[in-house]
Amino acid sequence: MDSRLSLPDITDRAGVNAARRAIHDDRTLRGLSETFKVLGDQTRLKICLALARRELCVGDIAALLSLTESAVSHQLRLLKTMRLVTYRREGKQTYYMLDDEHIEDLIRLGVRHVNEP
Repeated sequence: MDSRLSLPDITDRAGVNAARRAIHDDRTLRGLSETFKVLGDQTRLKICLALARRELCVGDIAALLSLTESAVSHQLRLLKTMRLVTYRREGKQTYYMLDDEHIEDLIRLGVRHVNEP
């Protein structure tokens, strides 16, 4: 018995080749997968939705979401690591915002998708 994996015959070679080109390299796929994983948490998603409206400090995010500042800081650390949020300092206060418009676009598209009939 042949131990090699038997692949089915390709029906649409051009279609398969086009689909193959659409599949990104492993590094890109890992990054995309991690981004969706981070956004898959409701608390982090709520933070991103709030920051899509305006920049906020940790205390304001905590009050908005009824969380501790420690819990918000932990979530923001993860979001910063994934380059989803960034921050600026103003005196002793730190304000957080989405890293760029692509993050807001991604969330907006997701909202539109789940709200479609």
